Amino acid sequence: MRIGFLTRKNRTTSSFQVILFGFLAVILLGGLILTLPFCSRSGEFTPFSDAIFTSVSAACVTGLVVQDTATHWSVWGQLVILVLIQIGGLGVITVALTFFRLWGRRISLAQRNMMQQSISAPQVGGIVRRTGFILRSSLCIELGGALLLAPVFCRDLGFFKGLWYSVFHAVSAFCNAGFDLMGIRGQYSSLTGYRADPLVNIVIMLLIVIGGIGFLVWEDLRKNKLRFHRYRLQTKLVLVSSALLILIPAVLNYFTEFQDLPAGERILVALFQSVTTRTAGFNTADLTQMSSAGILRMIILMLIGGSPGSTAGGMKTTTVAVLCLAGITVFRRRDDVECFRRRIGQDVIRNAGTIMFLYLALFLTGAAALSRVEGMSLLACMFETSSAVGTVGLTLGITPMLHQSSRVILMLLMFLGRVGALTLVYALLPGGKNPPGRMPLEPITVG
Repeated sequence: MRIGFLTRKNRTTSSFQVILFGFLAVILLGGLILTLPFCSRSGEFTPFSDAIFTSVSAACVTGLVVQDTATHWSVWGQLVILVLIQIGGLGVITVALTFFRLWGRRISLAQRNMMQQSISAPQVGGIVRRTGFILRSSLCIELGGALLLAPVFCRDLGFFKGLWYSVFHAVSAFCNAGFDLMGIRGQYSSLTGYRADPLVNIVIMLLIVIGGIGFLVWEDLRKNKLRFHRYRLQTKLVLVSSALLILIPAVLNYFTEFQDLPAGERILVALFQSVTTRTAGFNTADLTQMSSAGILRMIILMLIGGSPGSTAGGMKTTTVAVLCLAGITVFRRRDDVECFRRRIGQDVIRNAGTIMFLYLALFLTGAAALSRVEGMSLLACMFETSSAVGTVGLTLGITPMLHQSSRVILMLLMFLGRVGALTLVYALLPGGKNPPGRMPLEPITVG
C-alpha cells in the first residue's frame, strides 16, 4: 500500500502542493484528536474551534493559545500537542518520508525533491543523508536540553512530572514553538517564574538559537568547525545577522526596559526577550509593561524571525540581510550586490523583496482586520498578527478573548507564516513560462 501523495500517479502535484496539503492534513487530524474527552483534564469534549486553533498553533510551531496548555489539556492532550510541535518543527514531509524509508521503501527522485523543498536544501543530491543527520541531531539536542532542564524541574515538581516538563519544554524550545506547561503557577504565565534562574534561561535560549539558525548551518558548522572563511555564504549571513539581531535588541532592552529589576536579573530578562523573538514564543517578563518603543521593536524582530531551513518562522534573517545589502549597493552606486567576496544573484534579491512584501501585506491587513473586529488599539493588534504570521506565539494577553472571526484570521496567518507565503503562491498558481522574446526596456523613476 502506498501513501497517495507519494506515488507516481500524482505527477501533476508539485512539491509545494504536497507540503501545503500535508500540513493541512496534519492540522485537521490533530484538531479532531484534541476534541476527544481523553485529551482534556475535565474528561469532556473540547469545542472544535478551540481544538483546531491549538492544532494550528502547534503544527505551525507558533504558541498562541486560547486554552492554557497545562490546566485545560490532559497529559494525553499535551502529548498530542508535543507530537504536532515535533512534526511542525522538522517538517511534515521530512517526517513522513523518514518513516517511509524506515519501512524499507526506496525514495524516488520526486520524493527527494519534496524533501529538498521541505528543508530548504540547496540541491537534491545527498538529501536523504542530510535528512538523517537532521533527525539524529534534533533528537540528540532535544534530549540534551531535557537532561539539562531536569534538575530544576524535578526539584520543583517531583521526579516524573519534572522529567515530562523537561522533555516538553526542550522540544518546544528547540522547535521554536513557545508552548509551555507553567499554567500550574498561573494561567498563561510562560516562564516568568524562572526569569532569575540562569540554568533555565540559558538552556532555553540555546535551544531556541540552535533550532532557529537552520539545519544547513549545523551541517556547515559540523564540517568546517570554527573555520569561518570556509563557511558557505548563507552560513556567514545567518550567523552574523542572527548575532546582531539578538545582541543589539538585548542591549536596548537592558537600558530602556525592565528598570525595576536587579542588574543581573535584568541582563537575563533583556537577553531572553531578544532571543525569544527568533519565533520561540516564551517570555520571562510581563510584556504588557514594556514601552511602546519596546513593543514595536519586538514586532519588527518577530516579523524577521529565524533562518531558512530551520524550526523558526518569519521572513528569515537572510531575507532582511539580502535587502539591506541591496540597499547598501544602491547607496554605493554599484551594480552587483556583494558580501564576503561573493556576488548575490538578482533572482535572490527579487525573491527577498517579494517575501518581505507578502509578509508585510499579511501582517498589516491582519492587524487592521483584527483592530476593526475587536475594537482594540492598532499596536496591540499589530503585536498579535506579527506574532502569528512570524509563528512566534508571544502575546499581550488578548488571544483567549478574541472572537471566532479574529481567531480564524490568526489561524490563517499562522498557517501562511509556517508554510511560507511563496510556497502558497507556487502551490495554488500554475507556473508561468518565459515569453519567447523580451519586452522593450523603458526607464521609470522611483523614490
